[in-house]
Amino acid sequence: MKLKTAKVHDPVEQIRAALRRPGHGSSDFDLNPETVLPPGRRLRPAGVLVAISLAGDTPRVILTKRSSALKHHPGQIAFPGGKQDETDADVTAAALREAQEEIGLPPDLPEVLGFLPMHETVTSFNVTPVVAVVRDRFEPVPEPGEVDEVFSTPLAHLLNPENYLVESRRWRGQKRRYYAAPYGPYYIWGATARILRGLAARVNE
Repeated sequence: MKLKTAKVHDPVEQIRAALRRPGHGSSDFDLNPETVLPPGRRLRPAGVLVAISLAGDTPRVILTKRSSALKHHPGQIAFPGGKQDETDADVTAAALREAQEEIGLPPDLPEVLGFLPMHETVTSFNVTPVVAVVRDRFEPVPEPGEVDEVFSTPLAHLLNPENYLVESRRWRGQKRRYYAAPYGPYYIWGATARILRGLAARVNE
């Protein structure tokens, strides 16, 4: 399969411009409008780091493959990040702390460009995607027991809407549709793909 890529000229300015555009939040239920969400549900705040590495020849997005031994979402592709703890000043602090813990990214390396609208997950988190660039190289150190692999995907691949598929599987007895953006051996899907699809849509407006 030939992978399609979008043209990325000045990635920093391109992303900054995209983040300035107004837009609505997203949800794991976007492609499943028949889902009835309970009123008054409580969502826990979380932050994930959409880190774009500029250290190589082409901009690449840093992602992780979760450990297959985890109870929740084993083996799935994810951004570094997690829930906001009481000791975190905000979701940005949470995303940077988790990125340091999960992949060994020094918190002073990411240059935060802005935020994508919040994303509601099926696990009752309100996730804020913190978009940043990493200009210097660093040696990833996967967190034992949490992260099986740290890898990166070309930004151009992820900014091309044509690379996103709508697929489905059974979940809790119902058919659930979701976005997927396969790349090589990596099956990027669910919340990660939905957030990236939202960024791609903004860039291509």
